[in-house]
Amino acid sequence: MTTTATDTSRPAGILRLANSFCDAKALLTAVELGLFTTLRAGPASVEEIRGKLGLHGRGLSDWLDLLVELRLLQEVDGRYRNGSGADRFLVRGEESYIGGFIERSNRNLYPAWGRLGEALRTGKPQSGSSFEAVVENPQILKQFIHSMDALTRVLGPQLIEAFGEWSDHASVLDVGGCRGSLAAQIVTAHPNLAGHVFDLPQMEPFFTEQAAEKGLTDRLTFHGGSFFENPLPQADIVVMGHVLHDWDRDQRKFLVEKAFHAVNPGGVLLVYDRMLDRPSSRVENLVISLDMLLVTDGGSEYPVGELREHAEAAGFVKIEDRLLGDDDTLVVARKAA
Repeated sequence: MTTTATDTSRPAGILRLANSFCDAKALLTAVELGLFTTLRAGPASVEEIRGKLGLHGRGLSDWLDLLVELRLLQEVDGRYRNGSGADRFLVRGEESYIGGFIERSNRNLYPAWGRLGEALRTGKPQSGSSFEAVVENPQILKQFIHSMDALTRVLGPQLIEAFGEWSDHASVLDVGGCRGSLAAQIVTAHPNLAGHVFDLPQMEPFFTEQAAEKGLTDRLTFHGGSFFENPLPQADIVVMGHVLHDWDRDQRKFLVEKAFHAVNPGGVLLVYDRMLDRPSSRVENLVISLDMLLVTDGGSEYPVGELREHAEAAGFVKIEDRLLGDDDTLVVARKAA
């Protein structure tokens, strides 16, 4: 991130840090306007980009040149094309597209960060809408699901590789698994597993649609409910990925205890989040923890030690942690046979 490379011992460095939101907004706007998707067809001039995106023209070349400096675009002889990362990850419709999360950030997180001071004064979220409101609006819910899919496309393969014991078990349950994107990746990679997804009932139509698209209707099962109110289905492997950080410490403890009862004897609980004691991602994960301040009633990131404490209290007998991807930590908690 820009913050880790900025020299804040000098006025210029402090000012650069204070204005780093401008870089972010240049990227967010490029995704919003579909710039990278447009340039997938090939290099284009400023005038061609103006016409294709329906823009006025004033400031356009400066914006494009800034994206070049940020290494999101390349410019050769007055024509702009996608940089390698943008072409791989920011073109709508591609399997590797992560722009869904960026679109959500632009729409929700970016305005909320403008009210960080109010959040720190009151302890209240600033995003302007509760998750209950999101799930009751099919259009907004669809946008949320796409943002979750963007993260799962990156983390799914990393989780599958990091755990490596899938063949020793017969079933996997993804708690808060949205429309089943992670579960679909797992059961596709490991045909020995029966996949289950537990999430709010409003997710089921989206789950059903995706399971049919992937030909997994006979291998994936959806269970609708609230994990605070309803029992979790039993499984050999229970996954809680980017779930616990939505809740406060006591609620996290409750959910780990609930997961213990859902794990079959000899099974395992897998938890991954942007935990706060990963030194290489300290800045990034503190930012995500502040995201939780801005969009949830009590959520935050947390250290591995807290999760170990909850897992031991619940009854898990062996607990280990390992790095997952660039920023996450995976905790593996085993239940006695």
